[in-house]
Amino acid sequence: MHINRVKQILSSSADIEVKYNGASVWIDQLNEDGHTATVHLRGPLEERSTVDIGELVEE
Repeated sequence: MHINRVKQILSSSADIEVKYNGASVWIDQLNEDGHTATVHLRGPLEERSTVDIGELVEE
């Protein structure tokens, strides 16, 4: 995924499905380096991970 699309998703009120390694995730924030984002799995778990935005896929 490109940095501009990550920014659009973060500013949108729509429920946009994004996947990381096949798992549906919420993007919490774009990190200052511009190459990674903090995400967490959709659902009851709140565990956050830092991932490369190039590995995020919009469904």
